[in-house]
Amino acid sequence: MSSRDLPPLTSNYWGRFWRSQHTKPPSFPKNISLAGKVAIVTGSNTGLGFESSRQFLELGLSRLIMGVRSKERGEEAATKLKTSFPNAIVEVWIVDMGSYDSIQKFASKVEKDLERLDIVVLNAGVSKLEFGLNGTTRHEETVQINYLSTFLLAILLLPSLKGKSPSGSPGRLTVISSALANIAALPDHKSTSILTALDDREKFGTATYGNSKLLGHLFFWKLMDLGYVKAEDVVINLIEPGFLKGTEFNRDVKGVLAMGLKLFQALVARRVTDAVTTVVDATIVKGIESHGCYLADWEVRPFPPLLYTQEGRDTIDKLWGETMVEFGFADARGVLERMK
Repeated sequence: MSSRDLPPLTSNYWGRFWRSQHTKPPSFPKNISLAGKVAIVTGSNTGLGFESSRQFLELGLSRLIMGVRSKERGEEAATKLKTSFPNAIVEVWIVDMGSYDSIQKFASKVEKDLERLDIVVLNAGVSKLEFGLNGTTRHEETVQINYLSTFLLAILLLPSLKGKSPSGSPGRLTVISSALANIAALPDHKSTSILTALDDREKFGTATYGNSKLLGHLFFWKLMDLGYVKAEDVVINLIEPGFLKGTEFNRDVKGVLAMGLKLFQALVARRVTDAVTTVVDATIVKGIESHGCYLADWEVRPFPPLLYTQEGRDTIDKLWGETMVEFGFADARGVLERMK
């Protein structure tokens, strides 16, 4: 059963959160092998991205493309992986998720330089504590990177995943999401665009991160509705890896807040090694039944409740239109049409 066929969750969010954080990873089949396969992992120099890369290589991945913003930090992480997995090809490719130009160049390099592509994990993301606008697009930075840039890169990589994966073995595209999308509430956008509302300094706050992830769910629903991507070509899903410890994701948190966060992490957070098994599950273990689904705790879960309402459907259509206009410079609509 797909995510949209499941009834929306109505139980208390924090109760679900507690149970989720204490759910143990399942046992995977022993015969999983990524021998001969090629994967791209963005944000792979640290945290969830680095550990995903390591576990893919442990499963025999032949070639890893580490999509990172900093060449220096990327090479440092790559050296660690090369030392542990000397028989694999590990490369650092630059992609700045704050730059549409960098994203387009990265996608073009993938199309030009890779003969094969099996797996893409879009993991790079931010959670800003202070309001800031992207210097080029003038969109709020969290929304820019977590939503706009991530889904532009997803669209631009779809043709490579379709054309460069072996016949009978569809490419796999997994986008890291968050359970906070389930309780997110977008600011009022009746008299303006959704993106404009989110670019307002007065609307910025602790809910912005969850909103950026909710946008991904809204866009993803419409992408599946329009049928641009078939499961036999590319299996796409969103996943929730859980609340983690041992990463640099919350490195901007300082002082008393940082102390409180560390205590909370000690009580409930998942280890990165456990959280990454959600990535392995979504990209390797799950089959075409996970296409178009949202996965959490290694299971198919429903989308955020908003998406099942008329307000949600209207918001989906509005956001899709705004996003396609935003991506017009990259001919995103044309890319998707050619996927059919």
